[in-house]
Amino acid sequence: MKTPVLVELHNVVKHFDISGGFLDRISWRNGKLTQRRTIVHAVNNVSFSIHEGETVSVVGESGCGKSTLARTVMRLYPPNSGEIRYRGERIDNLSRNRMRPYRTKMQMVFQDPYASLNPRMRIRDTITEPILFHNPHLSAHEAAQRAAEVMEQVGVNPDWGDRFPHEFSGGQRQRVSIARALAVDPEFIVADEPIAALDVSIQAQILNLLMDLQEQRGLTYLFISHDLSVVRHISNRVAVMYLGCLCELADAEEIFQAPRHPYTQALISAIPKIGATGFSHVKLTGDVPTPIHLPSGCVFHGRCPHARERCRQDIPRLHALPSGTHVACHGVEEGWI
Repeated sequence: MKTPVLVELHNVVKHFDISGGFLDRISWRNGKLTQRRTIVHAVNNVSFSIHEGETVSVVGESGCGKSTLARTVMRLYPPNSGEIRYRGERIDNLSRNRMRPYRTKMQMVFQDPYASLNPRMRIRDTITEPILFHNPHLSAHEAAQRAAEVMEQVGVNPDWGDRFPHEFSGGQRQRVSIARALAVDPEFIVADEPIAALDVSIQAQILNLLMDLQEQRGLTYLFISHDLSVVRHISNRVAVMYLGCLCELADAEEIFQAPRHPYTQALISAIPKIGATGFSHVKLTGDVPTPIHLPSGCVFHGRCPHARERCRQDIPRLHALPSGTHVACHGVEEGWI
């Protein structure tokens, strides 16, 4: 039985104007002075929901828009269009002040723990700062006590609170980042490749910590990663993105056992399999398009071995299969894939 929906995304779009200043935009063409804008189409009409207590992972190759989507959900980037709802309440159009109550419910863990921590602040201050900001009625002593409890829960000795970030290892710094996110007792955490910058031996520790915290606190995760083995281990559902578009959304086991979208099939086939014989890796041909100049129709048609004329003209929409998988592919919809 599914739990209630916590976060909903409806046709979320995020574009970036990288045209530069006025002089960078103007050019002389066909005897006329024209102004041209350069737009990066980072996230394009993405829709899905996240239920309470589950982990939804977003995967895809570098530059597909995973991190941009994560930051847009957190309202670090305002969306250009579409809706983001938290427990049914729309938050994408809220002002900074009206968004403040949601900051205690939604927190983020970034990829690089050293870059996300203030190198001039002691660890104790880093964790107590959001506690005092969102709970001004607490005394400094009460905030310090709460910080010590959270530090202990993530495996950081509270006695180390007077140390600075550079005095910790990468794994310890990421534990501090997680403690800072947990300090305000959130319900929803966006983890943007939280183990990508860590040694392999430490990755498993942080991953297990996140899973333990989810069980203890009832957390809901939006997990961003390019490591498919990690995604399979931690996820309830997986969303596959390509060039800012959502290609496939399915239960984790379903997507690894029977991927439907051609791009998902190529991703899954690239996972190393020890002792596998007769296994063929799906090799994609063609050049990777740029998000500045998106292809017409399906954004994947230039590299898809099954592409037909409709794929070059019509943009596919997510449609549900009997298995519960949602796929944006004309071939799957019409039955010729």
